[in-house]
Amino acid sequence: VTDNLDDFFSDNAQWVNSSDDASFVSAMPPQPPKSRKDMRRHREQKRRRRYITIIAALVVIVLIGVGGFFGVRALKHWKAVNEANSQSQIEDYTGPGDKGVTFVVESGQGAAEIADNLVKAKIVKSAAAFTSAVSGAGATLYPGSYALRTHMRASDVVKVLSDQSQAGGFAEVRAGERVSDVIENAASVSGLDVSQFQAVMDGGGAGILPDEAGGKFEGWLEPGSYNVQNKSAEDIIKEMVDARVSKLDSLGVPTGSERERILNIASIAEAEVGSEKYYGQVARVILNRLDADMALGMDTTVAYGLGISASQLTDDQLGDDSNAYNTRIHKGLPPTPISNPGDGAITAAVNPPDGKWLYFVTTNLQTGETKFVETEDEFWQIRDEYKNNNENAN
Repeated sequence: VTDNLDDFFSDNAQWVNSSDDASFVSAMPPQPPKSRKDMRRHREQKRRRRYITIIAALVVIVLIGVGGFFGVRALKHWKAVNEANSQSQIEDYTGPGDKGVTFVVESGQGAAEIADNLVKAKIVKSAAAFTSAVSGAGATLYPGSYALRTHMRASDVVKVLSDQSQAGGFAEVRAGERVSDVIENAASVSGLDVSQFQAVMDGGGAGILPDEAGGKFEGWLEPGSYNVQNKSAEDIIKEMVDARVSKLDSLGVPTGSERERILNIASIAEAEVGSEKYYGQVARVILNRLDADMALGMDTTVAYGLGISASQLTDDQLGDDSNAYNTRIHKGLPPTPISNPGDGAITAAVNPPDGKWLYFVTTNLQTGETKFVETEDEFWQIRDEYKNNNENAN
């Protein structure tokens, strides 16, 4: 009975504050006593609530403990990684180096790949030290074969690899360069006789050139740097041609005879003007003249056929019809491209802008400004502008 009374007063009484002091009074209005069944059910509910509260508290404690455990582990791991990175950044040799070694940087390699190779060759102590030195110096690393030493300071290695004058063993093919210049440079760098390269050029390109090249290499050597050490002339030329074919594929240049035609147009465009922004308009002039059955009249093709530059041409040479590349006399495209054009000229030849231009003149040789017109009368006007703007104009 006592328990029942305690429960009754516990459930139906409250503390109130009077103006004088705090006193305990029964709740108003008074509630009727509960049945014993209700009281037992009420006590059972209270016990369940206590159990639930205890279980929830235990779950929270467990979760906090697990989270804390993994959080500490993650913090330790993060700290270890940072310490490792910090340690690798300061791992650098201090001396000028020991044993002499030859180190090769291939075309297309980035600082990270070069750094890994330097570590493998025991030239620098850590990749991080090298990449940090490259970033700090804002250096450009050039392909080539370099004379280095083992155990060098990373910053000293960067100075060497960013000095193009110290790069050896790599032949360069430049956009707009003729095959004759390419093989002369390749022979000089590789130590092979130029006659070995010329023999490849004269051999028709079997197994090297695609059929659409017609056995001629001009236009089919891709601009870039090539490692020519310990390679034959044939292997060197084949690598250049393979790179060209791959590039043409990536640029979406049509295959077959159209590919050779695109290279031909691109080579003239690159030779005629000194700025890439005009390549497309020159290509359009060429196409318009071909459509109108007009001679192209390009001095650069005449000069190519004579193995000289356009600035060296004489009036007699411009009127020489024995030169198959004389597009002042012979209509149509020249027999082959006249150089190895770069990406810009090739892209322009594939997608030239719309226009009715038939003539163009570089009116200012200092700035390269070139003007394009549709009529012969307009042509004479811009030709006079060229003569008036340029001293010793031919």
